[in-house]
Amino acid sequence: MSAPLRPRPAAQLGPAAPRDSAVTGAPTSRLLTVGVVGAGRVGAVLGAALAAAGHRVVAVAGDSGTSRARLALLLPEVPRRPVTSVARAAADLLLIAVPDDALAGVIADLADGGALHPGQVVAHTSGAHGLAVLAPAAAVGVRPLALHPAMTFTGTPDDLPRLAGISYGVTALADLRPLAARLVTDLGGVPEWVAEADRPLYHAALAHGANHLVTLVNEAADRLRDAGVARPEKVLAPLLRAALENALRLGDDALTGPVSRGDAGTVERHLARLAATAPESVPAYLALARRTADRAIAAGRLRPVDAQPLLGVLAGTSREVAA
Repeated sequence: MSAPLRPRPAAQLGPAAPRDSAVTGAPTSRLLTVGVVGAGRVGAVLGAALAAAGHRVVAVAGDSGTSRARLALLLPEVPRRPVTSVARAAADLLLIAVPDDALAGVIADLADGGALHPGQVVAHTSGAHGLAVLAPAAAVGVRPLALHPAMTFTGTPDDLPRLAGISYGVTALADLRPLAARLVTDLGGVPEWVAEADRPLYHAALAHGANHLVTLVNEAADRLRDAGVARPEKVLAPLLRAALENALRLGDDALTGPVSRGDAGTVERHLARLAATAPESVPAYLALARRTADRAIAAGRLRPVDAQPLLGVLAGTSREVAA
């Protein structure tokens, strides 16, 4: 594991070069003056990572008790300020890391309130949004950037070494791409260029894979507890790690289990016991089993003729559950 990133002392930062060199889009090695709006798990960690790369994080907005505690760990020397003050202090880069549904309102308020200035780069960390949400800021001369880390965060210093090598979903105008690439490199990551129209699909893919994985793992753990297993995490850990590694390496060829074999009787018994013990798990099992069967057939892992009894079980149970 990489060693934790450590902020460089302020004395090493040196004088800043003229600001226009940072926002022209040309490659530059100079340090940026940065403000962070939103001291949630993502904003605080990325702010700390930028500071560790040598950039000057001069102000951060975050008022909740949790945010204050997080900042004390990650950005202890950076003053907390109101949102508009942070935006004005962010001479080169304003990083906005707020919930997706709050983003448009924050940007509109900053643009309408005169807190932004022409040439300033304003980047948000939302996976679901691209550049369109930044239109009010662009209208006053701001350089818009969507910069989403494809990683789950705890909001603690433990996140910093995990940033090494991760991908960032980046949407940027052509002239800002060099600076965007440089920021991602400074954060230890790799840019993945995502078109504006593809941002919802990009984010849906990540949420489907990561967020639903957490739900699936916890569902499996709960059902093992129902079966009398005292430590389900011990049973699941080696199995799920191997399954994930194989899936990433082999794709659909990693598929094993009763659905891939067309074992209709086994699946039918699964569903009957789930219906008796945890009926809330049946719809998810059905949906995933049917999609798994579709993929197994398409990959040639399951012959259509062998799949028919299984598909009949899934269709019949689906009708019973719906009734």
